Amino acid sequence: MMKTRRVIIIGLDGVPFGLIRDLSSAGVMPNTNAIISHSTFRPMRSSIPEVSSVAWSSIITGKNPAEHGIFGFTALNPQSYDLRFPNFNDLKATPFWDILDGTSIIINVPSTYPVRPMKGVLISGFVSIDIRKSVFPPSLLPTLQALDYRLDVDSEKGHKSLDLFLEDLDATLKARINAYKYLWNYADWQVFMLVFTGTDRLMHFLWDAYEDENHQYHSDFLDHFRKIDGVIGEIYAQLHDGDLFMMFSDHGFEKLNSEVYINYLLHREGFLKFRNPAQTTWQNIDDSTKAFALDPARIYLHFKHRYARGSVALSDKESILKDLDALFTSLEIDGKKVIKRVYRKDEIYSGPLMDTAPDLVLVSEQGFDLKARLNLEQLYGKRIFTGKHTLEDAFLLLRDTTTSLPQNLSVFDIKEIIFQFLKA
Repeated sequence: MMKTRRVIIIGLDGVPFGLIRDLSSAGVMPNTNAIISHSTFRPMRSSIPEVSSVAWSSIITGKNPAEHGIFGFTALNPQSYDLRFPNFNDLKATPFWDILDGTSIIINVPSTYPVRPMKGVLISGFVSIDIRKSVFPPSLLPTLQALDYRLDVDSEKGHKSLDLFLEDLDATLKARINAYKYLWNYADWQVFMLVFTGTDRLMHFLWDAYEDENHQYHSDFLDHFRKIDGVIGEIYAQLHDGDLFMMFSDHGFEKLNSEVYINYLLHREGFLKFRNPAQTTWQNIDDSTKAFALDPARIYLHFKHRYARGSVALSDKESILKDLDALFTSLEIDGKKVIKRVYRKDEIYSGPLMDTAPDLVLVSEQGFDLKARLNLEQLYGKRIFTGKHTLEDAFLLLRDTTTSLPQNLSVFDIKEIIFQFLKA
């Protein structure tokens, strides 16, 4: 009797192609290096914007944001102007595991909270709030609690003490590994997907520790990847000959030089106004506002037909967009160009949800991290983070199969790769 085709997926949130290549060849990730030697290993383009909620939603559905409905970590209610955080209930496209006939074990995929019934196991990734709404089937809860399972690293500790942050990072990783080991034999599965998200947290706080061999936490940084590589080797050793093995990231990473506050710029140039200048809140946006930004750099025109207090007519759209394009493309800090590309919505999105899409999306030049905080004190600055997301250098590692890959590989292709293999 022919064995069922199986797919094994390991996700490394935020890990760039160059880091995997370097740590593998340097002996920090020997198991990964061995897999690379007889597999396809390529850079992969992320979503726009290159944030985890958008990228992972695109990975699991194979759809772009105007089809699946997740454009960023935040959304603004057009009537109340309340800022909310879209979750799994807002996903309008079907994740691949709901289409398959077989059982799936899905661990820690971002933006899958709150979980919903499916054939198999789903443990949601960040942003997860209540563990009781983070696990399906709920009968697994006592086991996970006994394993001290953690939904995410406590990043707040990183703002207080990097030592405390690293302790929590390690404890979260250990619990994630223990959960995978328990669930590996939990059911006769068709897809097993395990995502590590502590990598993203680590690189935000300590990208400089990766680049600087003399950094206080350089060995801690490398050790985190050594431990993950151990899991990769352990899983790989359990594969059947006909299994498809995939490992990939959702976006890349690089050194952060400066955060740039887009709403400060829009306010300074008269596009964003507040009814009471002393209250710079979303609910206090003035009717005369022409445009505002939502994280990380999504620009929305304040249209009459879209927002309760909107004042922009459709006839004014083109002139405002041209003015904004000129503003963003000319922006420099210390003689360095800040914005690499200004995209209009119809250049990057297509689908039934186009009306809710941002009118412009900005992609930054190297080292600049675009933020939409209502920080009206300064154009740019630097907090504790030393690393930032990038668009072009996610990675895909694929054990050799007959599966063909597109030339311009992106996160939108992952679902098709899975289905192409399962249907072969």
